[in-house]
Amino acid sequence: MSIKVTQLSKQYGLQKAVDGISFEAVPGRILGFLGPNGAGKSTTMRMLTGYLKPDSGTADLCGFDTQLQSMEVRRIIGYLPENTPLYTDMYVKEFLMFAANAYGLDQPERKVELAIEQVGLKDEAHKKISVLSKGYRQRVGLAQAIIHDPKVLILDEPTSGLDPNQLAEIRDLIRKLGKDKTVILSTHIMQEVEALCDDIIIINKGRIAANSGINELKLQHESDSLDEIFRKLTM
Repeated sequence: MSIKVTQLSKQYGLQKAVDGISFEAVPGRILGFLGPNGAGKSTTMRMLTGYLKPDSGTADLCGFDTQLQSMEVRRIIGYLPENTPLYTDMYVKEFLMFAANAYGLDQPERKVELAIEQVGLKDEAHKKISVLSKGYRQRVGLAQAIIHDPKVLILDEPTSGLDPNQLAEIRDLIRKLGKDKTVILSTHIMQEVEALCDDIIIINKGRIAANSGINELKLQHESDSLDEIFRKLTM
């Protein structure tokens, strides 16, 4: 298993944001991580990436414990947060070169060019990030997440702000990446889940309400509508 989560918990004051969840994710199957606002999705993702320390439980990525081996985890993980943090006063290519050098990559120029090509930023590479649309900024964030060819990708709302053409291109890229990487993506858009995901986890009030393949989930609830199943499990 590329990702193994065991009894992971995080509490803020009296509120349990994540309450003893366990799940696994494997290469070649994209996992959709769903839940209403405040359900614990982003908190879980931050714990998986090592940015947030759990109160209890463990998260293991490719054999590395996120708390005990955080440097090893950061080498094999790519993370796109929901609100992509970028240095907007930098140019696209300059920012990606900064990211490549931060990872200590060999042939950083080549890695930057490859990432730019993969996410469709060729025409924007010499522009300042500050002048880009939200959709193109999202692409810059995705480029920095994949520039070091990570084994694990964690994407929080990766298609937010994209127009229909950009959406189709980024979907295709995520599918390609998901063929040999372990990909977890969070989204509120059920069409994205249908288009991209093989497996699905629904989290509600910090606990897992569903964890299965999409087709199995539909059979279990005797419904072809993920929207309907989602509402049923999270109302």
